[in-house]
Amino acid sequence: MAVTVVVGSQWGDEGKGKVVDLLASQFDVVARYQGGANAGHTIKWGDTTQVLHLLPSGVFASGVHCLIGNGVVIDPKALVSEIQKVQELGYDLEGRLWISRNAHCILPYHQALESVRSADRIGTTKRGIGPAYTDKIARTGIRIGELIDRDAFFKRLQVEVAQKNLVLRGAYGERELDAEEIFSEYTGYAEQLQEYVTDTTHFLHEALDQGKQILAEGAQGCLLDIDFGTYPYVTSSSPTAGGVCTGLGVSPTAILRIIGITKAYCTRVGHGPFPTELTDHTGAHLQKTGGEFGATTGRPRRCGWLDLVALRYSCRLNGFSELALTKLDVLSGLETVKVCVEYEQGGAADSRFTNDAQALEAVTPRYEVMQGWKEDICGCRKFEALPDAAKELVHRIQSFTGIPVTMISTGPRRSQTIQVDC
Repeated sequence: MAVTVVVGSQWGDEGKGKVVDLLASQFDVVARYQGGANAGHTIKWGDTTQVLHLLPSGVFASGVHCLIGNGVVIDPKALVSEIQKVQELGYDLEGRLWISRNAHCILPYHQALESVRSADRIGTTKRGIGPAYTDKIARTGIRIGELIDRDAFFKRLQVEVAQKNLVLRGAYGERELDAEEIFSEYTGYAEQLQEYVTDTTHFLHEALDQGKQILAEGAQGCLLDIDFGTYPYVTSSSPTAGGVCTGLGVSPTAILRIIGITKAYCTRVGHGPFPTELTDHTGAHLQKTGGEFGATTGRPRRCGWLDLVALRYSCRLNGFSELALTKLDVLSGLETVKVCVEYEQGGAADSRFTNDAQALEAVTPRYEVMQGWKEDICGCRKFEALPDAAKELVHRIQSFTGIPVTMISTGPRRSQTIQVDC
């Protein structure tokens, strides 16, 4: 039995979708373990580009079971739409897709609450993710298992809508929501989803007992973790490898491989500290060349040099066994490439990362300057074919973190990938 985990090592948008899509055919099950429709995983093959928000990125791999775990918060409307789009592309999900009955629902009042609260303070996607996780922890959430039970859903919905209306009307002067309208619409989604709902933890336990291989897919990135990220500028769940056990119900002893995904530079969406952020022409070059605009919201991503201090923190926190380096091609054409190896504050240097947002805002990055390269590397399929300067950057990442780079992405398509023999 074995579980492989794919984790974003930065602030999300590292290219997890491409990596999972590449690996999926080697596995029996691909499972999402946290997050919601605030994540966008982009997959490209040939002339086709697809963005997935809730379905696991292995959905396009023939015969692979795809599972949405209890740690995910699900917008039923968004999920039904996504399923329909995948089916229209010719991919049959019958007997392949499984949804945890314990996963919590995102309902219209969650989105309404997030829209009226001061969400811009931390830069959320306003998809209702935070309020849904709040209800989960408060033990007032409605789970998928209740959604597909009409009587249970109606009773719970009436209570929750009445309580949320008190807040929407009383605190914000907003229009009240109608429980019967929500019930009418969402029972329709429930009918379309009920064939996929099951005890996914039992499903995974049986799969492990049968010696099957499971790939666990996270959303967002380690530095957005609710506990270990730059709080409060974080997501509402645990994108770290530790979130796999609680988000799927598998034992830590079943996890044998943890792959950290890192870009060759850094990006961040929304607010929060970003020590290596570039606001000059180089930052603009990275944003334009890398297509750094959110797959979910379209928001431009802030761009900066690779922060090796932060990456090493992620490596230690997650126990990465290997790294997958993405978007190396975006650095082509730069005269020099910089990597942050220390932080400076008050005249003192420190090689430790801090997730204290206020403290991280105050640091100044110290860089190593490396030679850039002019060559277009999109056609490279072997490590030896890369320019010497690109190879040196890979070696520096490995030496600083102590973790081998086993995969290098030189473009957005499946074929634009180098497998590195360690």
